[in-house]
Amino acid sequence: MSATGDVGTLAPGPAREADSEAGLDFAPVPPWRLQPASRFAGTYAGEHVAGTEFVIGALFVGAGAAAGDVILGLVIGNALAVLTWALVTAPIAVATRLSLYAYLRKIAGPDFLKLYSVINGVMFLGLAGAMITVSASAVRVLYNATFDGDIATQTGLWPTDLRFVLVALLVGAVVVALAVMGFKRLAQFAAAVVPWMICMFLVGAVALYPALALNAGLALPALAPGDVWTVLSTQVYRPTPMEGAFWAIPNEAKSIWSIAAFAWVANLAMHGALGDMTLLRFAKCCSYGWFSALGMFIGHFAAWVLAGVMGAGAALALQTTIAALDPGDVATQALGGVGILAVIIAGWTTSNPTLYRAGLAFQSLNPRWSRARVTAVVGGVTMIVACSPFVFLQLLGYVGWMGLILSPVGAVIVAEHWLFPRLGLNRYWATHHGRTVNLAALAAWAAALAVILALYFGVGIHQFFLLIPAWLTATAVYVALARALGAGRPSRAADAQEAAIAQRRRDEAAYLASGKPIDAAGGRSGVWLGAQVLAFAALGWMVIQSARVALADAAAYPAALEAFRAGLVWPTLIFFAAAAIAVAVPGGPRERTAAAG
Repeated sequence: MSATGDVGTLAPGPAREADSEAGLDFAPVPPWRLQPASRFAGTYAGEHVAGTEFVIGALFVGAGAAAGDVILGLVIGNALAVLTWALVTAPIAVATRLSLYAYLRKIAGPDFLKLYSVINGVMFLGLAGAMITVSASAVRVLYNATFDGDIATQTGLWPTDLRFVLVALLVGAVVVALAVMGFKRLAQFAAAVVPWMICMFLVGAVALYPALALNAGLALPALAPGDVWTVLSTQVYRPTPMEGAFWAIPNEAKSIWSIAAFAWVANLAMHGALGDMTLLRFAKCCSYGWFSALGMFIGHFAAWVLAGVMGAGAALALQTTIAALDPGDVATQALGGVGILAVIIAGWTTSNPTLYRAGLAFQSLNPRWSRARVTAVVGGVTMIVACSPFVFLQLLGYVGWMGLILSPVGAVIVAEHWLFPRLGLNRYWATHHGRTVNLAALAAWAAALAVILALYFGVGIHQFFLLIPAWLTATAVYVALARALGAGRPSRAADAQEAAIAQRRRDEAAYLASGKPIDAAGGRSGVWLGAQVLAFAALGWMVIQSARVALADAAAYPAALEAFRAGLVWPTLIFFAAAAIAVAVPGGPRERTAAAG
């Protein structure tokens, strides 16, 4: 491997370790450690059908937007997010085979990376903490039901009960243990629970839909398209007037454009700021970036809308407002006891990879630190954050600011990776000049943040609309300053490194074309196939039972709803038993060779 971490030997051997990240914190991923397509499909769908969906789906209901604006806005914004993943993040990750932190170190220097890593890590830490809080909200419901407790719903900035703090710490300990296991274990966990989580959002919304239809004055069953639209537009999404222009600060998620902008920037830290280079460096080809569509349109479209229906139905049943409910309240009202498990699992599937990213951020401060140990330490801090509900209560704003603050660094990376060769500038010029801080990158980041603050506080433009001005500012400032500081000067070191990178990529292409195995090669066993059939049969049973609730008339609906809730337990247990077998036995969803698929 070269000193800069671009070129590694392509000879297998000790590289075939169980932990697919071992030794790769600042080195390119070799071809035999690449991961099959199924793992990326599971990871993206699992991470984005998760705890945030319960929170954000409810927030859209309370925002005061019209149903049509929500539906169309989410389609536009999620499409933009998928395009960013597929056309920006994935190609750079596959071309370099480096994590975000390794590549940023090459571009901006180790001291710049330390600053970025601290900011990035703290933000991911807060997000992971919020998702642990979501899971803890369900355990709170379980505690109250089991021990006849009275822990109140936690919808304030700070916890109001010491017992909730203890619950959050317990849930956090489990999340931290899973995050320490690494990418492969996270992907397997997400892939196992994704179908069940999707089913829970669907059947929960279907079960509470008739109550909303009755409240709208419709006769049950109310399943005609016009009836469904009436419920969505009058019972779920109730528009309120905007305050000034649609882009103004008070109008959070009120118009089609603010909703589209939010859906685009909701995961900006992962795609526009290139955080998912860390995961996509394991992709066999850049087309795996399109798997983000599973997360966006199942999670950030369908699950947000379905969670909104559940939230509106729960608020109606409990005779309160949706703002006074936490995810545990909502899911329990729709799904009964299984709803508690749904929220716990939903929080885990987001907090696990988020905490993993936070651990990588802090681990990059010192390459000699163990990723697992750093993740454990960071997890301890995250558990403390999770004790207070303040982050998940402000989730729309939190994820928006998180992406905006980090996105100028993504603009710097994109400029250096793609624009510099076309402009005759040397990539990694700051490293070749021996600089520990790339001053051009630092200035570009500062200039973009200054533009963001000026437009937000001075002009009153909402944060959801500030990505493009920030990106353009960072790009222009970086290119201009890099040229002025010597990026265009001839460099033998730059030429040698570009040649070494090209050779590594040729060697990788030759390995993949040879048909040699990549990580987790293997076939599908009969046991695995049987477990899959059993798991999906259990899910099918739950969908059928929810359909019976939807088809009931007004007199039969209460009893049908109660029977549906009680009947979810055994199919859920069967699903998880089958999923555990599918993960444990050889022959899961794997590619047989590098050339397959």
